[in-house]
Amino acid sequence: MILTRRVLRWPIKQSPSLPVNTCFSSGIAFDSIKMAAMFSSSEISKTASSLFSAYASFAGSMMLVRSVANELIPHQLRSYLYSAFRYFFTPLSPDLTLAIDERCGMSKNQVYEAAEVYLSTRISPKTERLKLSKTRKQKHFTIGLEKGELVVDGFEDVRLTWRFVCTEGQKPHGGEKKHFELSFNKKHKDKVLDFYLPYVLLKAEEIKKQDKMIKLYSRQCPFSCEDDNERRGGSWGSIILEHPATFDTLAMDPALKKMIIDDLEMFLRRKAYYKKVGKAWKRGYLLYGPPGTGKSSLVAAMANYLKFDIYDLGLTSVRSDAELRRTLLSTTNRSILLIEDIDCSSEVLERQMRNKNKKLPDKTGLTLSGILNCIDGLWSSCGDERIIVFTTNYKDRIDPALLRPGRMDLHINMSYCTTDGFRLLASNYLGISSKHNPFFAEIDSLLNSTEATPAEVAEELMKSDDPNIALQGLVNFLKRKRDEADDETENKATGCGEVDSSVRRLNAIVSRVKRLKTNVDQRKIMMRKRK
Repeated sequence: MILTRRVLRWPIKQSPSLPVNTCFSSGIAFDSIKMAAMFSSSEISKTASSLFSAYASFAGSMMLVRSVANELIPHQLRSYLYSAFRYFFTPLSPDLTLAIDERCGMSKNQVYEAAEVYLSTRISPKTERLKLSKTRKQKHFTIGLEKGELVVDGFEDVRLTWRFVCTEGQKPHGGEKKHFELSFNKKHKDKVLDFYLPYVLLKAEEIKKQDKMIKLYSRQCPFSCEDDNERRGGSWGSIILEHPATFDTLAMDPALKKMIIDDLEMFLRRKAYYKKVGKAWKRGYLLYGPPGTGKSSLVAAMANYLKFDIYDLGLTSVRSDAELRRTLLSTTNRSILLIEDIDCSSEVLERQMRNKNKKLPDKTGLTLSGILNCIDGLWSSCGDERIIVFTTNYKDRIDPALLRPGRMDLHINMSYCTTDGFRLLASNYLGISSKHNPFFAEIDSLLNSTEATPAEVAEELMKSDDPNIALQGLVNFLKRKRDEADDETENKATGCGEVDSSVRRLNAIVSRVKRLKTNVDQRKIMMRKRK
């Protein structure tokens, strides 16, 4: 205040060089300084307290309004209002994001699978975390993205960003939900949908063909080191199929083998034909015959020949028709569905019994009608280029409804070992041919009169690296089989095996003498070989 008074005592003189208006403005400035100085500290404190009081009153009012809104306004309406506020007050983004889920309903999402394969070849140096795997027969490492990792890709003049997202399922033990997020500028939407994504699908197919590994899927082992995405839904787990069987190594009749190959090749090239006649593009095979005749080996040879994956489905593990539909829909195209020992399925075997006894309770929800609908009904059209193979040891036990064409189109009898099959086995296991070998004629004669499976013949050939010893052992084995068959026939002729004890003892003595003679012959051959 003293300084102000001194300033006010200064005379205001008009300078000859300044106009009158300038001096008048200086006077107004001095008056303003005087008025500002007149406010006391008490007035400032009152103003601050009033401001804090107003803020506290406003905050309390807002809390009261919020609590009342939470009580009276439903959650869905509040969410809608919040989203509306965010929509109006959030600036618009120039980017568009596409979410590509792992599954499309009950089926696999083809775009997701293609993106998973394609992005493994687009890893940038900036990526921090990757998944790495390799099986024994794979030529290269398999690289995959970890959760939250980004991959930047370019297509012509478009910059695209891929992001791998994993979220926990809402249901307990629901597993993870996986999807890809593809972000790009909105103005390139048509180019991405019409050109870029088809390019990704085509490129993924080329990558798969370059390093194609045939897989064997099973529902009994749903946790797979390579197919984490199969841990739920269809619950298929897989391993690399390393079965070496081919049509060249199968001990089958050459004419039957050629017929199967021709039928498979005709099936592959008739996609347009199946569409023209209005049939689903699938083919059913029934392999029947005694155990050890090579049914499983034939399935492996078909998979190796066609480069198809195998889905091994046990009907006893399926609890209902709905589960069977979900399981079959989770399989891929260009695959073989294998149902082994279908005669052992309780549902198929007990159908006639349930028809006779309507009071018999149904142990499972799986029915024969459900199996037929999935094989030859409307659900069978949900997939292309599929082969269904049934195996059985007893064809007469299968319900006739399953045997008709459209379900089991081609019936293949896997018979006992023939002379042609033996020659192929001898060439594969011992590296010898029929030229100048004294055992071949005798073995051919024994095979024509004795029932021996290819598995039994192969087992005898594997017992020695020496061809002569191995063939002599096979001759002795076939003779024993022939004698046992003759004894069984004789027993049936004399009353289904009910003969007196003296005859049984005599047969036992004869069999023992034959075995001793066989052992002596083997020792003589070994002695000659050593000399």
